Amino acid sequence: MLCYDCAQQGKDVDTIGICILCGRGICKEHSVREDLPVMKGEYDVELECGMGVECSTKDMQHLPQMLCPTCHKVVKENY
Repeated sequence: MLCYDCAQQGKDVDTIGICILCGRGICKEHSVREDLPVMKGEYDVELECGMGVECSTKDMQHLPQMLCPTCHKVVKENY
């Protein structure tokens, strides 16, 4: 599989992973590893902090995830 962003630039670069949000193949140059909040739910996002306690994204458990640059920008703007 080739990196989507590199292919758009006319380059053939193998992927090292897949963006967890959009599913694009990403190479080392275009991958962003980010600790994202653990969320559950299909349409309405529920924050999972444990023990029924109200929380914000700052209080949540975070997991490292691989994102493409486009999805990383969107995620950072929204949490």
